[in-house]
Amino acid sequence: MSEEFYRIRRLPPYVFAEVNAMKAAARAAGEDIIDLGMGNPDGAPAPHVIEKLCEVARDPGAHGYSASKGIKGLRKAQAGYYARRFGVDLDPETEVVVTLGSKEGLANLAQAITAPGDVVLAPNPSYPIHTFGFIIAGAAIRSIPAAPGPDFFKRLEHAVAYTVPKPSVLVMGYPSNPTAYVADLAFYEQVVAFAKEHKLWVLSDLAYSEIYFGDTPTPSILQVPGAKDVAIEFTSMSKTYSMAGWRMGFAVGNKTLIGALTRVKSYLDYGAFTPIQAAAVAALNGPQDIVEQNRQLYKRRRDVMVESFGRAGWELPPPEASMFCWAPIPPALAHLGALEFSKQLLTHAQVAVAPGVGFGEEGEGYVRLALVENEHRIRQAARNIKRYLQSMGVNTPTTAKAV
Repeated sequence: MSEEFYRIRRLPPYVFAEVNAMKAAARAAGEDIIDLGMGNPDGAPAPHVIEKLCEVARDPGAHGYSASKGIKGLRKAQAGYYARRFGVDLDPETEVVVTLGSKEGLANLAQAITAPGDVVLAPNPSYPIHTFGFIIAGAAIRSIPAAPGPDFFKRLEHAVAYTVPKPSVLVMGYPSNPTAYVADLAFYEQVVAFAKEHKLWVLSDLAYSEIYFGDTPTPSILQVPGAKDVAIEFTSMSKTYSMAGWRMGFAVGNKTLIGALTRVKSYLDYGAFTPIQAAAVAALNGPQDIVEQNRQLYKRRRDVMVESFGRAGWELPPPEASMFCWAPIPPALAHLGALEFSKQLLTHAQVAVAPGVGFGEEGEGYVRLALVENEHRIRQAARNIKRYLQSMGVNTPTTAKAV
């Protein structure tokens, strides 16, 4: 009996597992670990959302199977959000499906539209599901740049011209995880035109749509006229509404792709617990104060992290959006590599980070820092890191004030 399963063989060892195991062992030993590794929000949803969850959960009739594609009211609420936020009209019946978080939606769409041997274009570095969702489905991945600059389209042209078979899907996500890159509407216009010319489906991950720190809101690819001919977009309530553990997300856009995802999901799940879906309706249709509050919360944490880590001797480029800093390893320690540097931070500074190589080989030399600890804890992390850097002979700013 073989224990070499085809799809498992295609998955490399999970890079984050080693750091996570060390983190668990350190905590078990009583160490105070400041966890900047996982993008796990530390806040709670708005009170009226929790109240709606409890109210519906008290209904004896709310505990049976729900609707795989999402209850009608929730699909209408998501369509309403797109109309308000992006000026995009969506048909709740044919252009919206509720997912168990954006990760599940991406993975199941990959199963729906991918045949073994298909070629998929995906950014490197990127959130692992952008590549491994398709690898599990049997596809081959061709990497493209994560940054939405001129090289992005140059590499796209090269991939389409020289890949056999021709790529069928383009995956991207802005604001991006882990790099925090952002894209503007002009970029999306080029993407849509390219996809139509070369007959590519476009999968856009917009999970961080509401966490931006400048004056210009994050756009949606569906704002481009004709984008729904080729594109589907995934969003999540995890960060926007502090509902990560609720596993509530959406896919919207192209009817063919929505239909394919809906059909696959109908075989795999009965949808999220109905009270959770009802509470999600309350979140989308009710007061939106928490959205701005969370945006400002992550902005303050970003500013504290950039300032305090800089004073500790580690310069961080301030992200324009998302809940992450994509941080180059201090030059004097670059020889360690992302994984070893992450392990040393955990061991010697009691700070957990995500090694950049876990997001693709182009992430080597970086680590991802999540803005999920409060400002006091972020400053404590900076003090710990300063001591570690000094122990490694890294010069820290001599004129800096106390971190």
